[in-house]
Amino acid sequence: MVDHVLAVAATWTAWDGKPAHVDDRMYTPHKAIRRVADHLVDHLAELEARLVGEEPQPDHWHASASTTEADCAPFTQEDLDEARSRLTRLARIWANRLGQLTEAQLDRSPGDGWSFRQLACHLTESTYYADAVGDLS
Repeated sequence: MVDHVLAVAATWTAWDGKPAHVDDRMYTPHKAIRRVADHLVDHLAELEARLVGEEPQPDHWHASASTTEADCAPFTQEDLDEARSRLTRLARIWANRLGQLTEAQLDRSPGDGWSFRQLACHLTESTYYADAVGDLS
């Protein structure tokens, strides 16, 4: 998923500043990167809480329903470099964490919600945000 998002993001330095409207939402390059990173962090926090027997903390923000002023800024080469670094590290954290779980933990995860395997598969759908902006080459 991260490889796909970064491949599409590599075209976003050509963004003309016009948000993409998909369904009832608006997407920009910065918002797409933010949403992918937030999705990875949110579900990682859920996984870690459930592993230690805690209730996951709910988020109290508006996710993709909210578009900030910062989301509308030009997407520069420096932004792409930062996105590559951030998303690659988050993907590595996920791979490391999942690699330490047994098959039983992946499929019969503690607490309410999807199994950790289902959660990991769900994250592969985070390409939606990048695909909403699209390939701008």
